[in-house]
Amino acid sequence: MTSVKNTLLPPSLVSNLQDVLMNRNGREDAGGSKLEEGTEGCVGTNEEREYQEGKPIVLVTNGDGIGSPGLTELVDALVRSRQYVVHVCAPESDKSASGHSVTLRETVSVSSVEVHGASAYEVSGTPVDCVSLALSGSLFSWSKPAMVISGINKGSSCGNHIFYSGAVAGAREALLCAVPSLSISLNWNKDESQESEFKEAVDVCLPLINAAIRDIKKGIFPKRCFFNVEVPSTPAANKGFKITRHSQYRSVLSWQAVSSSRYPAGHFMSKQQSLGIQLAQLGRDASAAAAVRRLNAQKKTVEIESVAEHGKPEPQRGTARKYYRLEFTEKDQEAADEDLDFRAVENGFISVTPLDLLVQCETEMYNSASDWLAAALAPSDVQTS
Repeated sequence: MTSVKNTLLPPSLVSNLQDVLMNRNGREDAGGSKLEEGTEGCVGTNEEREYQEGKPIVLVTNGDGIGSPGLTELVDALVRSRQYVVHVCAPESDKSASGHSVTLRETVSVSSVEVHGASAYEVSGTPVDCVSLALSGSLFSWSKPAMVISGINKGSSCGNHIFYSGAVAGAREALLCAVPSLSISLNWNKDESQESEFKEAVDVCLPLINAAIRDIKKGIFPKRCFFNVEVPSTPAANKGFKITRHSQYRSVLSWQAVSSSRYPAGHFMSKQQSLGIQLAQLGRDASAAAAVRRLNAQKKTVEIESVAEHGKPEPQRGTARKYYRLEFTEKDQEAADEDLDFRAVENGFISVTPLDLLVQCETEMYNSASDWLAAALAPSDVQTS
C-alpha cells in the first residue's frame, strides 16, 4: 500500500496525502490486491482505456452550438462506431457567422455536459475559443487529437462564406495548431430541409471521415490544408464526392431597419446588462450540471454601475436610438465552372474543397500591386524585393 513517511506535517494533511497517492496508483482492498483504478464514478475512464488501446481521438466542435442536431448526430455516429475516442468542445449557444473571432479581455465559462456518451464541454466563447482551449490541454488529458471535425453546420459554407463561418474557423484553428481537420456543412434549404437530413449527412460523410483518420495514422494525409465539406440539401440522393475549388460565391449582407415597437421592452440588451450577465457567469461553478447552471442564470439579475473609466464622463447619446437587423440575401452567381464548390453542390455532389492558410496574393496580383505602389509613391519610399 502506498504510504507517506512520518513527518512533522499535521496528521490530517498526512491522511489527505495518503488518499491522493492511493487514488493515483490504484486503490487496494483489505487483502492488499489492487483494485482497478477509477472503476467507480470516474468520468472518462472508458475513453482513457480506449486511448491506451490505440484508438484515435477525435475532437468535435461546431458553430451552431453544442445542442444543434448536426453536432449531436455526428457525435452519436462516431461513438457508436466504436472506432474512436470522441471528445466534444463546442459553444454553449449559436455562434454562427462568428468567423475566426476569439474572446479577449473577458472570461469564458466552461461546463461539462452529456453528449451521447462522449466526454464533452460547452464553452461560452466562439468555435475558435473552443478548439484553442481544447488543444491547450486544459480540459482533456491529451495534447492533440488525431483530427478535429467542425460541424455539421446548418447552412452553406461555400465561397466567401468561409470568412464568416464559425464552423470553418474551428477547422482552420485546428490547422493553425498543426492538427488535421474537416469542416462540414449541410446546404440547408429553409423552406424544405428537415432535421432528419443531418443524420443522412453524417452517414454520407462517414466514409470520408474514416478514410481521413486512416491516412492520418499512415502519415499520408495532406498536412498543409484542411477540407471544407459541403453536403447538398438532399444528402441521401448525392452523386458522390467531388474535389472542388473555392469560389467567389457570396451572399449580400443586407441591413434592415427594425422598429423597437415590434419587440417587448428589454429585448435589446445594453452594454451594462451584457457585462452584468458576464459577471454572473463568472460566479457560477463551471463544474455544475448544465441544466442547473442555465436555471440559475435565468434567476439572476445583476446591476452594475457605469463602466466608464474613472474620471472620464460617459459619451453623451441622443435620445433617438435606431435598430437594424442583418440578413444574408442570396445573390445570383454567373460563374459556370462545374469544379467550383457551390456549382458542385447545386449539381448534387458532396463538395470537398481544400483550403490552406496562405494569404499571399497571386503572382499577377502581386506584380500589379507592386507597380501601382511604385507609381503612387516617391521611388525613395518604396522597397521592392
